Amino acid sequence: MKHWKRLLSCVLAGSVALALAACGQQSAGGSSAGNQSTSQSTDQSREEVSSAAQSSAGSGADASGTESGAGSGSVLVVYYSATGNTETVANYIAEATGGDIFEITPAEPYTSDDLNWTDENSRVSREHEDESLRDVELTTTQVENWDSYDTVFIGYPIWWGIAAWPVDGFVEANDFTGKTVIPFCTSSSSGLGESGELLAELAASGDWQEGQRFRSSVSQEDVNEWVDSLGLSAE
Repeated sequence: MKHWKRLLSCVLAGSVALALAACGQQSAGGSSAGNQSTSQSTDQSREEVSSAAQSSAGSGADASGTESGAGSGSVLVVYYSATGNTETVANYIAEATGGDIFEITPAEPYTSDDLNWTDENSRVSREHEDESLRDVELTTTQVENWDSYDTVFIGYPIWWGIAAWPVDGFVEANDFTGKTVIPFCTSSSSGLGESGELLAELAASGDWQEGQRFRSSVSQEDVNEWVDSLGLSAE
């Protein structure tokens, strides 16, 4: 009898041990599954954050691209000045637009005597009478980064109702395709006349706009008002 009780006790103890082991394994398995679920959730969250960051970065790049494409582009102010009046206006325009400056310079500069139009033997008088003499050699017609400019102002004094001919060589030597070209001139009494139209014909390229004539003693305020009217003010 005692033998059977002892045997029954061993069997019960073994059953309890097996049951406890099974519970432990289930508990461990549950913990592992929980960890796996948590890990998957964490990875998913990271992927979502990464995707959102990439989307945000992409949106920023698009916005930046749009902003970089806005505006009127670079401005260049080209001028020939015989006595300094056109140079003054050109500097006013460059300051108002934030543009760059390029001076047209004859290889043989005009002296005061050369510019004496009342003397029929002066250089300008002879060039006026003989068009073949108007092919004025320039020190250079090449502008650095020419292709980067979208808007080009062309300034000159008026000689006998037209643009001073040193400007012709520069206009003929450059391609204005894709550029907005705005002529301006200075004179004591003469108007712009057909000077801008004649230069446009020489260029045979570019979108030439109606020009503006300024008196020799024009104020910076007047020039700024004109630039503002064109929508090209840097401010």
